[in-house]
Amino acid sequence: MDIKRFMIGTVVGGITLHALGYLIWVVAFADFFAANSGSATGVSRDAPLMWAIALGNLSLGAVLTLAVGSRSKFPSIGEGFKIGAIVGFLIWLGVDFILYGVNNVSNLTATIADPLLEVVHNGVAGAVIVAVIGKIGQPAATGA
Repeated sequence: MDIKRFMIGTVVGGITLHALGYLIWVVAFADFFAANSGSATGVSRDAPLMWAIALGNLSLGAVLTLAVGSRSKFPSIGEGFKIGAIVGFLIWLGVDFILYGVNNVSNLTATIADPLLEVVHNGVAGAVIVAVIGKIGQPAATGA
């Protein structure tokens, strides 16, 4: 994958993750995660640092772009969803259980639910990345 496709995929993936993350965790499941918090108090910021969230989403967009772009044959949109879903699930399953093991921010129910929601979150992002960078022409082959 060339740098142009990587950068476009990273930005598109980051934007998709950011917007969909807001809809999933702030709009649809905020009450669920509030009800399934751990015993730690005072850990949430009154106003989230949006620059930090955006930077994290760009990083995850880069990971998904690398995952879909590392195939010998460029994936279809459905395959992009599957790759994104698997990568997102595995990343967040690991992160959530490590965090569960070292702090009291979430209970076990939230720890299990979060990676399951990441299947949709990262799956959609993977599909969008494939749809967008798949429309960009392949770099021209250089001949001798």
